[in-house]
Amino acid sequence: MTADFVADDITGVILVGGKSRRMGRDKAFLQLLGRPLFERVLDLFAESFPKVVLVGDRGERFAGYPLQVLPDLVPGSSLGGVYTGLCGADSEWIFVASCDLPFPSKTILQHLCSLRAECDAVVPKTRQGYEPLFALYSKRCLEPIRELLEGGDCCAYAWYPRVRVKEVGADEIARLDPAGTAFLNLNTPEDVINTGGIT
Repeated sequence: MTADFVADDITGVILVGGKSRRMGRDKAFLQLLGRPLFERVLDLFAESFPKVVLVGDRGERFAGYPLQVLPDLVPGSSLGGVYTGLCGADSEWIFVASCDLPFPSKTILQHLCSLRAECDAVVPKTRQGYEPLFALYSKRCLEPIRELLEGGDCCAYAWYPRVRVKEVGADEIARLDPAGTAFLNLNTPEDVINTGGIT
């Protein structure tokens, strides 16, 4: 952790509520080098933030962990998970990550957190588009997200024009993640095979 990295006002929020329909089994507990996949994000968050919470259903899955599990207030979408995390956090900011990132980047996390002054959200934008599920959001995002969800729109970034978003662009991300692995996620059995090392 860099000396100037301060995260006392940030809660780490891991989204564990996906149904994993394409994978066919609970992605949070896919094994990577003998450990559940979601622990890769948990380890990074635990060393970066004073508090980490999980958002999702079936909280009993995590009974063996000393973690608060927030039931999803708007089940069925990742945006609902972001909303739940913002509602439940005691801090002004949350850093959100999905549970299926095998290689979450400490370098990118710290860089995003360092940019939060004078904005409401800090979001990576790679050449594939926004990465809303490894991003930083403030409580000021609650109202536009709520209105979007109440209107039946679950797009994870359709509300961005209504807040001050700091975009971290593709060139900058590439410098921070030269291997290009930080935003890989696992959605299908084929993804698991291609990643390697996961059983």
